[in-house]
Amino acid sequence: MYRTHTCGALRIENVNENVCLSGWVQKIRNLGAMTFIDLRDRYGITQLVAEESASEEIKKQVAQLGREFVIQIQGKVVERASKNNKIPTGEIEIILDTVKILSRSEIPPFTIEDNTDGGDEIRMKYRYLDLRRQMVRRNLELRHRMAHLVRNFLDGKQFMEVETPVLIKSTPEGARDFVVPSRMNQGQFYALPQSPQTFKQLLMVAGFDRYYQIVKCFRDEDLRADRQPEFTQIDCEMSFVEREDVLGIFEDMIRHLFKEIRGIDIPAFPRMTWHEAMEQYGCDKPDIRFGMKFADLTRLARTKDFAVFNSAEYIGGICVPGCASYTRKQLDELTDFVKRPQVGAKGLVYVKYNEDGSIKSSVDKFYTAEELKVWLDTCQAQPGDLLLILCGAKNKTLPQLCELRLEMGNRLGLRDKNVFKPLWIVDFPLLEWDEETQRFYAMHHPFTSPNPEDIDLMETRPGDVRANAYDMVINGVEVGGGSIRIHDTALQQRMFKCLGFTPEQAEKQFGFLLNAFKYGAPPHGGIAFGFDRLVSMFAGLDSIRDTIAFPKNNSGRDVMIDSPSEISVEQFKELGIKLNQ
Repeated sequence: MYRTHTCGALRIENVNENVCLSGWVQKIRNLGAMTFIDLRDRYGITQLVAEESASEEIKKQVAQLGREFVIQIQGKVVERASKNNKIPTGEIEIILDTVKILSRSEIPPFTIEDNTDGGDEIRMKYRYLDLRRQMVRRNLELRHRMAHLVRNFLDGKQFMEVETPVLIKSTPEGARDFVVPSRMNQGQFYALPQSPQTFKQLLMVAGFDRYYQIVKCFRDEDLRADRQPEFTQIDCEMSFVEREDVLGIFEDMIRHLFKEIRGIDIPAFPRMTWHEAMEQYGCDKPDIRFGMKFADLTRLARTKDFAVFNSAEYIGGICVPGCASYTRKQLDELTDFVKRPQVGAKGLVYVKYNEDGSIKSSVDKFYTAEELKVWLDTCQAQPGDLLLILCGAKNKTLPQLCELRLEMGNRLGLRDKNVFKPLWIVDFPLLEWDEETQRFYAMHHPFTSPNPEDIDLMETRPGDVRANAYDMVINGVEVGGGSIRIHDTALQQRMFKCLGFTPEQAEKQFGFLLNAFKYGAPPHGGIAFGFDRLVSMFAGLDSIRDTIAFPKNNSGRDVMIDSPSEISVEQFKELGIKLNQ
């Protein structure tokens, strides 16, 4: 028996028991007369003591120990004279009777502690060591618990977990596929799934009316903090449902997670249309933990000989509470912020509504105080507030204002990670126009149903058709999205036509789905949640990497196993792929 207890199990009630523990040496403190050792495993840390009166064999074994040695010990549990209330085992310690070294360790390249001295790259290279750190392990434990809660919740709602294929067919829509060459069918390729979309729809045709899967998906796209080339979705589909049925079930699921994990009761989620979100927040995933909604000042500001405003398609402002006292230096910093390439504005106009009621702005020579007061009233400003204004092409100025609003939210401490404000975004456009290719693309995917009220517009005004789609947004992060699907073959063919597919192209790419619909497809819809994003949000992290056991870096590389890597010439030959000389 390697252990009778784990390193996090012993308490004051265990005093005088003889126990056996196994784990890793976290720290050694040699005080001359006595030596203290912190022994760590997945469950916690227990302090061991080699007393001055210990046998020579014990002293000899202890003298050989180093950090991260794996050892087995036997000893007696005693009450600690100097208790440590920061750890659950802090009231006891173990007087050593025997020490056995199970595995020796080289000196680790960084300290295996919460406040480690290892940078991101070195910790990624030695990820198996990083996973020993309590804070990283805790994230994986949270991930496990959330997956368990999701499965239990959906099981209680009669959902069935079904695995779908990983080697599938490449499709032209959406992000870039990862492709896998076939040795047995040379010259042909599988793709790794971006989602199980078509398979879960086929399961609905097959009569499995409530499906879910916690599933790996793959997208060959540029990376950032909340993206990985392989990621995990909570993928769900339901038959005989309308939008409200789907929203009701999965709003309840997320509220259940908040209650169980964070101990928070979240009220009913508000709804916001895509158009409202864009006009008021400049993006389709607004952070509603704070105000600062946009005000359209275009009509009011085009009244004087100020060329910058007169030539602008759109002029928008946000009211920042309590910031009229901002200095010139602070305002210059904000101007530099909006001029950054990532934001792209050409400049910033401000209006200060001082506490004494006076008004000062950067455009005083063009507008009177009375005219500026109308702007302030439009933005519902109060004395002490600051009005920040951007202008230009509307489709560029709205996202620029969005970035400015979020920056002010950060500066004012309004984006508290312990405050959660979810909402649903609904009524997305079904299609979006791409100037480069001169064609429409599906905003979600080609199987999203149009709003029933807008179906007649598909041929005449396709850009005005709303999708029967929905996204769940929490604190400015899209954590899930879905739609009611097209289940009628004729409507699906109209959708393909809007996307520029010929009947032959549609048949080649999706004939298996269209054929399935001929045999009785129920009305159905679903949703998929980014599981990595959800876990990182519940953990209070900005990046999803520390919620994944073995993540890739920002270049899509696994620096631990050195992947991706080259393959041999023999493998290319087996696959029938010719190398360029």
